[in-house]
Amino acid sequence: MDIDTEAVLEAAGTKWNFLPFRPGLVGGHCIGVDPYYLTFKAQEIGYDPRVILSGRRLNDSMGSYVAGKLLREIDSRNFNSENITVLIMGLAFKENCPDVRNTKVIDIVTTLEESKISVDVYDPLIDPGECKQEFDISPIKVLEKNHYDAIILAVAHDSFKPLGEKSLRKLLKNNGIIYDLKYLLNNNESDMRL
Repeated sequence: MDIDTEAVLEAAGTKWNFLPFRPGLVGGHCIGVDPYYLTFKAQEIGYDPRVILSGRRLNDSMGSYVAGKLLREIDSRNFNSENITVLIMGLAFKENCPDVRNTKVIDIVTTLEESKISVDVYDPLIDPGECKQEFDISPIKVLEKNHYDAIILAVAHDSFKPLGEKSLRKLLKNNGIIYDLKYLLNNNESDMRL
C-alpha cells in the first residue's frame, strides 16, 4: 500500500495501551533462539505451535528480504554492476550492545555477497577479533567519503544518531542509496525504509 511503517506506528501510538514494536532484524538469544526450545517441547507433547513457528520463519527470512529490496533498487538505478559497494552500519544484534551472537545482520551481508556485492561493515561497538573469528569479516574503522553505492542503517547505535543525512550522503557516490531499517532518519531523508 506504500504506507510508511513509522507513520502507522505513530498513529497507533495514540492509543493508550499500544506497544510500539517495530519491524527489523531480531537476533540475540532470548527472542532469536529460545522460542525454538519452546516449539520443540510443544511438538514433543503433541501441540503444533504454528504462530510461534510462523514468527520464526518470518524473522529468519528478514535478512534476505532486506537485501533483496536493496538489490532491486540498485538494479532499477542501473548502477555499474561490476563494482557495487555497500556499507552496513551495525553488526551487533541490538542497539548499543557489542554482542554479535545470533545477529541477523549477517544474513544481509551473506545475501549481498552471494550477489557479488562488495560489503563493508562498520560497528564501533563490536570486537573486531570476535567478528573475524565468528563471521570472517574485518569491520572497517574509518568511513570513506564518496565510496559507497548504498548504506544500510542496520543497527540504531546511539553513536550513529548524530551523523544525520548530510554526513551519510557524503559517504555515498552520486545517486547513492540510504536504506534506513531503524528509523534513524526522517522519512524524507532516506531513500528506503523497512
